[in-house]
Amino acid sequence: MRERVVTQPDHYAPYLLSQGIRYGNLLFVSGQAGAGDDGRIVPGGFRAQGEQAFANLRRALEAGGSSLDQVIKVTIFVTDMGHFQDVVELRRTFFSEPYPADTIAEIKALYDPAAMIEIEAIAAVDPAGSR
Repeated sequence: MRERVVTQPDHYAPYLLSQGIRYGNLLFVSGQAGAGDDGRIVPGGFRAQGEQAFANLRRALEAGGSSLDQVIKVTIFVTDMGHFQDVVELRRTFFSEPYPADTIAEIKALYDPAAMIEIEAIAAVDPAGSR
């Protein structure tokens, strides 16, 4: 059974997207960018956006009954691969061994011209923590 994951605020609803979908013991989280609670991209450059994107990812994972420690696969989209080392440092800060499988891809643009990073993930949901 599919279960929609929602956090507040939910900036995804107007675009007919789910922040995440829980299916059995797996959680699929939509791309999380560096937007604050007001829906605007946070100031401060790539690192600030990356930290906010990971905070948003954490919130969506927890809303779905998972956590950063349970991430199996992550895809990180950046608009400039020149920030690759920043991505490595963000991964070091927010993930621990065994690190999740990962794809990092440079793309031309994200949904907001100010956005520089977006992170999507697939995570396990502990059956003991099932709802």
